[in-house]
Amino acid sequence: MSYSTVEEKSEASWLPPWRSFLKGVVKTAGITFLGTTSIISAVTAGGLLGLAVSFRNLPDVRMLRTYVPKQTSYIYDIKGRLLSTFHGEENRKLVSLDQVSPYLKLAVIAIEDSHFYEHQGINPNSILRALRANLRQGEVVEGASTITMQLVKNLFLSHERTFSRKLPEAVLAIRVEQVFTKDEILEFYLNNIYWGHNSYGVQTAAESYFGKSAAELTLAESAMMAGLIQAPEQYSPFINYQATKKRQAVVLRRMRELGWISPEEEKAALAEPLLVAKPTAWAGSVLPFVTDAVQKELEKYFTPEEIERGGLYIQTTIDYDLQRMAEVLVREEIRNLAFRGVNADQIALVAVDPRTHFVKVLVGGVDYQKSQFNRATQSNRQPGSAFKPFVYYTALATGKYRPETIVEDKEIVYQDIQGPYEPKNYDDEFLGEISFEKSLVISRNIPAVNLGQVRWGEENKILLDKVIEVCQTLGIESELMPIISLPLGSMGVTPLEMAGAYATFASNGWHSQPTLIVRVTNREGELLLDHTPEPKLVLNPWATATLTSMLQKVITEGTGMPANIGRPAAGKTGTTSSERDVWFVGYVPQLAVAVWVGNDQFQPLGKNITGGQHAAPIWRKFMLSALQNEPVEYFPNPYDFPIPEG
Repeated sequence: MSYSTVEEKSEASWLPPWRSFLKGVVKTAGITFLGTTSIISAVTAGGLLGLAVSFRNLPDVRMLRTYVPKQTSYIYDIKGRLLSTFHGEENRKLVSLDQVSPYLKLAVIAIEDSHFYEHQGINPNSILRALRANLRQGEVVEGASTITMQLVKNLFLSHERTFSRKLPEAVLAIRVEQVFTKDEILEFYLNNIYWGHNSYGVQTAAESYFGKSAAELTLAESAMMAGLIQAPEQYSPFINYQATKKRQAVVLRRMRELGWISPEEEKAALAEPLLVAKPTAWAGSVLPFVTDAVQKELEKYFTPEEIERGGLYIQTTIDYDLQRMAEVLVREEIRNLAFRGVNADQIALVAVDPRTHFVKVLVGGVDYQKSQFNRATQSNRQPGSAFKPFVYYTALATGKYRPETIVEDKEIVYQDIQGPYEPKNYDDEFLGEISFEKSLVISRNIPAVNLGQVRWGEENKILLDKVIEVCQTLGIESELMPIISLPLGSMGVTPLEMAGAYATFASNGWHSQPTLIVRVTNREGELLLDHTPEPKLVLNPWATATLTSMLQKVITEGTGMPANIGRPAAGKTGTTSSERDVWFVGYVPQLAVAVWVGNDQFQPLGKNITGGQHAAPIWRKFMLSALQNEPVEYFPNPYDFPIPEG
C-alpha cells in the first residue's frame, strides 16, 4: 500500500486534474477568502494546541499505525470456493484507498468535508458557524466535524454531543493530521465508518448494497453510498428507496456545486436506477454443517479474542462438489429407508482422505434448517460390530494371532461388576471352533469378547487395555472403558472419529490428526495455521495389512456384501443389539467413509435392521459416485512385511 508523502498531502493523486478542487481559495458561501481562512485557522489551531497540555491523557494517535479494526472472516473449500463468512458485531473487509472508486471518494468528501485536503484537522469556518448555533440553543445542536474529527470520535471518544467532548476531538484531529497523510486518514475513515445493515467499511457496504467491490462503484452508486453516512438506516434503499434517492440528489448537487461533476453527469446519475442487491452481513453458509464444525475447530488454535477480531481466511479440506453430492444422497436415502419401513430420521456421513487425513465430506444430518445438531462430530453413538477391527488389529499386533488361528464361538459367561454377563451372537447360535479371520468376516460376537479378555505382555493386562490405547492413537477421543462388552461397540463414538481411525487402516498405519482446516492466513497473506500433513507410522504394517485383507472379505463374502463396489475395498458393518444404530465404515486407499443411520430419540429402527442391509448400500452409492474418476488402487500385501514376534 502506498500513500502520498506529507508534502504531497494537499494534492489528491486520484483526482482527475480538471476536477481538482484544491484551488487555494475555499468556496464557503462564495465570499470567504484564503487570507481570512488562514488567519482563523492559525488562531483556532494555536488555541487548541495550547489546550493540548491539559489533555495529556488523550490516546496516542500513533497507535493507528498498527491499529486493525475488527473484520469479517472467510471460509473456503479446498479449491478456494467461498462457503461462508462470519464476524462479530462488525462485518468488515479492509481495502486500500486505491481499491475505492474515485467517484466514491469525491462523493464522501463533498458531502462530509469538502475542504478535507486543505485544513489541518479542523475547519474554522464550520466551527464558528456551529458555535453560534450551539450558543443560541445552549447545547450542541450542530456539529462542525471534519472527516478527521469523525475518525477520532469513532476510534477514541464517546459519541455524546457535548462541548467537553469537542475539545479533545479537535486536539486529536490535529495530532492525527500531524502524523498521517490525508490519503491515510481517508483510508482509515472509509474502512471504519458504519454504512448500515451491519456493514462496516466501504468494501463490505459496496458488496451488501450493490454486490460489487468498492472499486467498481459508479457515480450514482457512490452518491447513494456517501449519502448513507449521516443516517444509514434512515436513507437505506432496503427500507425507503424514495428517501435514498432524495439523499442521493443532495450529494450529487453538492458535487456539482463544487465543480467536481458536470450538470450532465448529475442528471445522468439521478436518472440511473439503483440496482441494489441485499444485505450480506448475516448471509447463511452454503454448507452449514461444515462451516459450523470449522468454526468449532478454530477454537482449538485461536483465542476467543482472535476469532472475534476476525480477518481470518480459512481454507478448509472440504470438496464442495463431493459434499453437495453426499448431502443430496443423504436426503434421498432417508426417504428410501422410510419407504422400507425403517424408523430412522437421521443419517451422518464422513469421508476422510487416508493420505492426508483431510476431511473431504462431513454431513451432520438430513436437514440443517430443521436441526443444527451435528451428528457427525457431536453425536456419540454405539458403533456395534464396526468397533471390532480395533480389537482384531490389536490381537494381530501381539504376534500371537494369524488369520488361520482357531478361536472359539461357544457359550460363555463372564462376571462383571454388575453381575454375570453372557455375550450373544446376532443369530443366537454358536459355531464352535472357527478361524480368527472368519469370526471377523461373518461378525461373530463371542470370539471378539473373548479376545478382549485375553491376557498378554509382561504386565499380564487384558487386551482391552491395549485396544483403548490403539483407539486413542487413532484419534478417538470419546471416553472408552475396558468393560467386557467394549469389543461389541457398546460405548459411543462419533462418525468423524470412526472415519478418521479407519483412514489409518487405509494408509496401512500412517496417521495424521484428522482436520477440516488446511491453513489459515490473515489479510496480508501471513500464515497463521498450517496443517500440511506430517503422517507418522503408528500401527504395525503387517497387522494392519492383514486386518485390511480380512475386512476385504467382509465385503466380498461376509456381512458387508451390499457394500461391494467392484474394486478392492475393506470395511465393517455395525449393528447395536437394541437396533438403535446401524453403521458401515469402509475404505479404499484413497478414501475412508463412515455412514451412520439412526434416530435422534434413540428409538429402535425396527426389527432385523442391520448395518449390512441399511447402511452399507448408502456407503456403496456414495463411493461409486466419489470414485468414478479415481483409478483403482490396491492395498499392501501382508507378505511384504515381517510378522511381529509373539
